[in-house]
Amino acid sequence: MESRALCIAAPPLGHLIALESWSGSAVVENLQGAGVKVVFEKEMGAVDFLLPNRSCVLYVSECDIIAGNAYKRKLVRFRNANSSSVQEVVVVERSRLSEQYFPSLQRFVVLELGLTLLPVSDQREAAQLLSQMVHSAGRDNPFRRRSVSRLYEPQLLLLLQQIPGVGGVKASSLLHSFSSLQELCGAGLPQLEALVGHAAAQQIYTFLHADLV
Repeated sequence: MESRALCIAAPPLGHLIALESWSGSAVVENLQGAGVKVVFEKEMGAVDFLLPNRSCVLYVSECDIIAGNAYKRKLVRFRNANSSSVQEVVVVERSRLSEQYFPSLQRFVVLELGLTLLPVSDQREAAQLLSQMVHSAGRDNPFRRRSVSRLYEPQLLLLLQQIPGVGGVKASSLLHSFSSLQELCGAGLPQLEALVGHAAAQQIYTFLHADLV
C-alpha cells in the first residue's frame, strides 16, 4: 500500500510535516524552539516526518528496539511504500539500553533495506538533526541519492567502523575501492586482505555475511 505521505505536498521551506501523534513530544518542542514551523497530519503511513526536500523520516525509538523485532516490519513497509523521488531516512535512538541491539539493526537497515540510517542519543538530538535538514533545504542535500556509491557512503562508513579492527582509515579505503555496496559484499577474502590486512578482512567478511536475524 502506498504511503499517504506521498499524497501530501512537501512542506514549504522552514516547515516540517509531522504525524499528529508527535504533538507535545520533545522532538516537536525542540523543533519549534529552533524556528521550525510544524504542521500535523493524522495519517502518514509508515512516515513520522516529511521535510521540504522530500525526505521522509521514520523514527525508531529505544522502546521500539528493546521490545523486539516488530519494528522491522514497519521498516520494510516504510521502504516499500515510498517512491524513488522520495529520500527515506531512518533516525534511530542509540542509547545505553539499546546499544546491544544496534549492530543488528544497523545491518538490517543499511545492508538489507538500503536505507540511510542516522543514530541519535535522544529526541532532543533528533530535533537538532531534523532542524538542520529543514534549514538546509534548498541547498545541496548530503543524503540525496545521486548514485549507488553516494547513497551508501555516509552510513556505510559508520557501519564499517563498528567492526572490531576497522577504523576510519580502513573503512575509507574500502569505500574508495568498491563502487557499490553490492560489490563490497561480493568481495572475497583475498581482495579485502589486500586492502586492510588478514585480521580485519576476516572481521569484515564475517560481519557482512552474518545472518540478519
